[in-house]
Amino acid sequence: MADVKVELINIVKEFPARRDDVPVRAVDNVSMEIYNGEFFAMLGPSGCGKTTTLRLIAGFEQPTSGQILIDGQAMQGIPAFQRPVNTVFQDYALFPHMTVLQNVMFGLQMENVARREARDRAMNALEMVRLPKAANRKPNELSGGMQQRVALARALVKEPSVLLLDEPLGALDLKLRREMQFELKAMQQELGITFIYVTHDQEEALTMANRIAVMEGGHVLQIGRPEEIYESPATRFVADFIGETNFLQGELVQVSGDSGQVSFDDDCTLEAMIDIPNLQPGQPVSVAVRPEKIRLQPYDPTKQPGNGLNLLQGHVQQKHYIGTDTRYIVRVGKNADLIVRVQNDGTDRLADFKTRDVVNVVWERDNARILAE
Repeated sequence: MADVKVELINIVKEFPARRDDVPVRAVDNVSMEIYNGEFFAMLGPSGCGKTTTLRLIAGFEQPTSGQILIDGQAMQGIPAFQRPVNTVFQDYALFPHMTVLQNVMFGLQMENVARREARDRAMNALEMVRLPKAANRKPNELSGGMQQRVALARALVKEPSVLLLDEPLGALDLKLRREMQFELKAMQQELGITFIYVTHDQEEALTMANRIAVMEGGHVLQIGRPEEIYESPATRFVADFIGETNFLQGELVQVSGDSGQVSFDDDCTLEAMIDIPNLQPGQPVSVAVRPEKIRLQPYDPTKQPGNGLNLLQGHVQQKHYIGTDTRYIVRVGKNADLIVRVQNDGTDRLADFKTRDVVNVVWERDNARILAE
């Protein structure tokens, strides 16, 4: 059994009402376990409750109800500065008049750590983030990525049991942000510290996290490994928020074990997997299928669906070349558009279709999921 580092039990956080007498519930009965040494991401859109949850763990806010435990110890009433955590924010908040080394030493000096020890620990922290040569420079002499690493060193120098990161890469440009994703992940693996990372960027979460909690409206909708979240979403919101997804609406006709059949467009039946319980025939559902799971083939009226293969006739509406792949919009049924992404690996010459071409649209049952409407 995994060693639980941080545990949230039925956490509720309400803020005072703004206009009426009803308080705003930012976090609504959230429970989760975060394991020792893992990179855990809380992912969701703005206002979903992820940052409030992080602030509750940090001690900047107190829960309305529920319990937070770190290393098995209840945190109720323990102020932020006494918790075994440290936080890195999107705004690095470095002191511009201090050198990099002085910035990293600052927290230790506030705790009355001897100057020589504080300097040695600060230099070790700068070694961790590969910035020892920048020790005597000022923050305004550094790039955005280097400033972010200084903020990390300042947090790591206090040797926290848990490092909390609130969208720390949000201020960086796209290329640097992607580079820093891999650096952060490598650093976390090397240090073995538990990272709890808040982001609205699905790519960041999928790239770095061991597990992801997807949040919306103050609730946790699903917790799982990146591949579980992506391949087997628990709700339509999760499927839509994580990556790009097609939804074909229909009615559930039959359930057989872990798969089912859905009536689509009155004249055809689609097969897909079912990962969520208690779906009943007659219920309105959606079949969710990722664009990269779909294949386009030259139109052949003799080909038929069955044995786990879904096949629809389609008409190419749009085609967009985007380098790594080609993105097609294909009309199927009476009025449904599917996004199809074909990898540009130089092998699939048959997939080079043009606008208005008639095509067979094909995907496997195992690559689609039935989700409740």
